[in-house]
Amino acid sequence: IMVGPPGTGKTMLAERLPSILPPLEQSDAVTVTSIHSVAGTFNPACGLITRPPLRAPHHTATRAAVVGGGSGLPRPGDVSLAHRGVLFLDEAPEFSAGVLDCLRQPLETGTVTIDRVGGRATYPAAFQLVLAANPCPCGKAGGRGLECTCTSLQRRRYFSRLSGPLLDRVDIQVEIAAVSAADLARPASSESSAIVAQRVLRARQAAERRLAGTPWHLNAEVPGSYLRGPDGALSVPLSRRLMDALERGDLSLRGVDRVLRLAWTLADLEGAEALTLTHIGTALALRTSGVRP
Repeated sequence: IMVGPPGTGKTMLAERLPSILPPLEQSDAVTVTSIHSVAGTFNPACGLITRPPLRAPHHTATRAAVVGGGSGLPRPGDVSLAHRGVLFLDEAPEFSAGVLDCLRQPLETGTVTIDRVGGRATYPAAFQLVLAANPCPCGKAGGRGLECTCTSLQRRRYFSRLSGPLLDRVDIQVEIAAVSAADLARPASSESSAIVAQRVLRARQAAERRLAGTPWHLNAEVPGSYLRGPDGALSVPLSRRLMDALERGDLSLRGVDRVLRLAWTLADLEGAEALTLTHIGTALALRTSGVRP
């Protein structure tokens, strides 16, 4: 989740995310194409879908549109159409609480089951969820927040739809600062998506090599019992750092596992062979520095 005032690039960053993800594996491409075919959104002239999809429903979307449903046999919704891709919810606090809480099951299991009178359907729904939110209803609470006209109660209500159990499943929670005139005056130093995509691909390959001989290929798929067990190569100092955060209430047990997955992703991006306190500390900071209702 990215929290920041309007115009800071939250939407742009989210929409560019699929461009740095590796192309879909053959089996995933067939699955994604099949889901889009069932939903009626597949264009046969374009052939097999090989790029990670991006779905960005409007905040007025219904539960059936986002999760799936309809009369007769339930049809896949945006969570399934975003399988192996990105589901982006802009203005996330404007979505209904019912829609947001329905995301908890697919985020945990990678599938969604829909029951209707016409039958039951289970669709794949392993997506990367990206949320964007203003710091308050008026959007001016970022930075010093001197121009903000919202009361503390209004801010609390604004973020109240983002429930604790949902945010517990969000690995990266960051604040996006407003763009200043000095930022625009600096010479551009950004990398192209193609360069970043190569780095992401190398990290994916490193994770696959490390997980060779296991049923998993991605860090996001590895269960916490493996990460915290002897096969996870978690040293005593690293384990103590996480257990301290758990004891303080900064993390739930689910949060501990998600911090470990994120730390391994940081290590793979860096090309490191083992976790360090820096990786754990960075993952903890990324998880706990965003939502401040």
